[in-house]
Amino acid sequence: MGLTNISSKREFMKDIFNAEDKLKKIVCLVGNPNTGKSSIFNSLTGMHQHTGNWSGKTVVNAYGEYNHNGNEYGIIDLPGIYSILSYSQEEEVAREFICFGKYDVLVLVCDMTSLERNLNIFFQMLEINNRIIICLNLCDEAKKKNIHVDLYKMEKILGVPIVVTSTKENIGLDKLRDKIDEVISGKYTFKVSNIKYDDEIENMVHEVLKNMDNSIDFINRRWIALRLIDSDSSFFDFMYKYLSENETSYIKNFKNSFDTFKLEENREKMIERVYKTCKDVSEKCVKESRDKHVRDRKIDDIVTSKKYGIPIMLLLLGLVLFITISLSNIPSSLLSNMFNFLESKLSTFIINLGVSTWIHDMVVYGLFRVTGWVISVMLPPMAIFFPMFTFLEDLGYLPRVAFNMDYLFKKSGCHGKQCLTMCMGFGCNCAGIIGTRIIESKRERLIAIITNNFVPCNGRFPTMIVLSTIFFSYTGNIFFNSIITALIVTIIILIGISVTFLVSYILSKTLLKGETSSFTLELPPYRKPKIRTILYTSLIDRTVFVLGRAIMIAAPFGIIIWILANVFINDISIINHIINFLNPLGKLIGLDGAILSAFFLGIPANEIVMPILLMNYLSTGALIDFETSNSLSMVLRDNGWTIITAINMMLFSLLHFPCSTALWTIKKETKSNKWTFLAFLIPTCIAFGVCFLVNVFLNIIFKVL
Repeated sequence: MGLTNISSKREFMKDIFNAEDKLKKIVCLVGNPNTGKSSIFNSLTGMHQHTGNWSGKTVVNAYGEYNHNGNEYGIIDLPGIYSILSYSQEEEVAREFICFGKYDVLVLVCDMTSLERNLNIFFQMLEINNRIIICLNLCDEAKKKNIHVDLYKMEKILGVPIVVTSTKENIGLDKLRDKIDEVISGKYTFKVSNIKYDDEIENMVHEVLKNMDNSIDFINRRWIALRLIDSDSSFFDFMYKYLSENETSYIKNFKNSFDTFKLEENREKMIERVYKTCKDVSEKCVKESRDKHVRDRKIDDIVTSKKYGIPIMLLLLGLVLFITISLSNIPSSLLSNMFNFLESKLSTFIINLGVSTWIHDMVVYGLFRVTGWVISVMLPPMAIFFPMFTFLEDLGYLPRVAFNMDYLFKKSGCHGKQCLTMCMGFGCNCAGIIGTRIIESKRERLIAIITNNFVPCNGRFPTMIVLSTIFFSYTGNIFFNSIITALIVTIIILIGISVTFLVSYILSKTLLKGETSSFTLELPPYRKPKIRTILYTSLIDRTVFVLGRAIMIAAPFGIIIWILANVFINDISIINHIINFLNPLGKLIGLDGAILSAFFLGIPANEIVMPILLMNYLSTGALIDFETSNSLSMVLRDNGWTIITAINMMLFSLLHFPCSTALWTIKKETKSNKWTFLAFLIPTCIAFGVCFLVNVFLNIIFKVL
């Protein structure tokens, strides 16, 4: 068995087309988001794709293999899709493969508890390919909600095979394998028929088919006819990429002859007919007790209400931060001690090799010390934060957060799904940037990418936490100090969210003008989180992945930092030349040159900003850690720090430019040097502007007081 994740849809489709020579039987998993599609994929292939409980989780394709009855199958897990006519990036991937991919059977994974909504995509796919197996998944949840489906009647109405499954209870998976084998081998006879629209639509379809050249046989002709009378030009733009030059030219000319059709009116009629058909099938085949939905409705009445929704969200955010702050100190200290021990051993080993002092110091105090610092400071908070974030995700709470924030995002001229990408940014801005693929509009996606930086990632939390502890936690009680620190950090986060709204609004009125897209968000049922999946996803897929990426960038940069601190020009180190140059600018915004140089040199990873700052202040020539908050407090106060300095330091840490890994991710996602540069420039200007105004304001206030 094997699994391949491929972020480029073009490469993916090309690879699968080439795979036809090796794997003659290709199974394609398709369905709405949040139907358990990735869980079905995992169960069939034995692999472990991450599963989530909110729409937009699968933003790339996954390909695996399995054997059954002596046959070898290739299986593709497409991103979740609500409609063939959808235009978000991940839905575009699914749409193009459904329309033009080379596969033997489509397996439509449906949520058995929401069958009427899930059947919409079935009737759309039916116009393209009738070799469809319906997989009614989550039958365990349907049983809990007392939902019963008459499979015999439903299979007779739809004319395709239906299999009931539950990956949680291992129900129906062998039957699904058997049914796939039966369909591909030709043993199953399909009795499916297309939806019949009203006479006006059918007459238009007949007219189009009558005039269509019979040589155009690249796809279902009726489907082409329907698209000609209902779809906009952008839909055909993606089709042209898969047609020959002659076919493209023919379709363009042929399409122009039908421009007199009332496209919007036709589309509405067809959509209405599809929904009515879905409703009819559901009413005939599904029986359910509405009492089982009362619990979810009662919970949603509270967590999505105007009165309680946002306060509950803020309370949970503060709780997550409090737990992260409280529990991460001890493991960070243990890791720091371990790396100090390993550093001494490495130092002894290199000295015994007889290499020069210069090489010894560069490797030990540059490369190794920076790497050790990043791991010891970054790993514990991530290992605590990510499981809690994943827990809320699997529970089904995050879509409720997006629902609560949707109004504010629309008012800011951006997309409601941006809230979900912001949530991902708390762990790592790179994850949030990649997550913007769930946003359909390119304009709104760019806004989400540029503003994701204003959500403090895991790397910026340590700086905010330690400064909050030193300058704002005055009580002698450790518990209350943690509460005060969590409160201060929460306030800083709220400032970042406010800046996100403001910058999004400004961008939507200037560089990225346009209409705000509508936002249809599915609120999934609340589910019991799977602890094993949460731990695997949060610790392996997220923590280890993000940490590894940070180390790859931070480690070599540790050598550069060491060189800057130990190479002298006119008896002054290069880094001190940089500090002196930046000092006037730093003073202007309530900081100093040492702080600014720490931020610029800390661009590989926000975790190393404080160590660089201490190296600057103490002139050690190498990154150093502080033993306690008190020792750090003494160093900072000895170098002229006040509450104003601490406030501006936290604000600059919140608002300043993205780290190099995030910038690299932005470049990959936007494929544009322009937007990558603006993603660096915009937050940098905002950070300098905000700190300047705060510095002036606070100095006036303190003088008056």
